[in-house]
Amino acid sequence: MTPDALRATCMLVGVACLCLILTMKATAPEKVLFDFSNPNTPAWQIVNDDVMGGVSTSRFSVTNGVAVFRGEVSLENNGGFASVRSPAARHDLAGFDAFVVRARGDGRTYKFTVRTESGFDAPIYQCAFTTKRGVWEEHRLAFKDFVPTFRGRVLSGQPPLDPAKVTSVGFLISDKQAGPFHLEVAWIKASPAAGQ
Repeated sequence: MTPDALRATCMLVGVACLCLILTMKATAPEKVLFDFSNPNTPAWQIVNDDVMGGVSTSRFSVTNGVAVFRGEVSLENNGGFASVRSPAARHDLAGFDAFVVRARGDGRTYKFTVRTESGFDAPIYQCAFTTKRGVWEEHRLAFKDFVPTFRGRVLSGQPPLDPAKVTSVGFLISDKQAGPFHLEVAWIKASPAAGQ
């Protein structure tokens, strides 16, 4: 092989390697937080408006590999919300920039909730998503779109959601509409930031 041919071959190999590296970076794997087809999924905690005197009800169960969050929202006694949250655990999501939730709903609007502190009354970061009745969808919820709240009120002066400090995630319905609700969830993942 001549020196020129060798140089050309090396350049082609170098370009191919660079393309492979860029492709691998562009397709960095998502991180699975909860896959409800896994029989070892830990139990989640229900928190409804009865903590404030309301009478909304809900339950959370896993059936046939799918989590089902369902119940009935009541506006009586100044109530109007039902929620469920995962057990406290450290989920260091540094390097990721969004949650992706595969869900099938009833046409109502839900909020995906995130906690960065373990206390029962710690602030909650929320991001809303609207479902299509009976349709499986993947909702991509960017970390930058989460709003800090406490007992339904938006908090000012709070830092943005820090993905490195996520301790718990969950679902909340508080759309000021009384009536039954039904949300099915297949899995929850964290999506990597571009270039990760």
